[in-house]
Amino acid sequence: MRDYLVERARNVASHICKTHDTIRATALVFGYSKSTIHNDVSNRLKYIDSKLYERTKEILESNFADKHIRGGESTRKKYAEAETEA
Repeated sequence: MRDYLVERARNVASHICKTHDTIRATALVFGYSKSTIHNDVSNRLKYIDSKLYERTKEILESNFADKHIRGGESTRKKYAEAETEA
């Protein structure tokens, strides 16, 4: 595997572990697509650093489990703002 891919996967995973960001938020920070970030932390990292992979996997699973809550909050906020403007 190329050195820059290894370094990118480690950097992305470290960021996720520190900030507990979602894949989408991490993609915005690093300027890569969501697919690239997902591939780095789900596939490549497994072979590069298994301990970092496990920590990152736990965080991403937690984010996935909370996804419906964040979506509901976003929708509630959107309609609350629309009511105040009207």
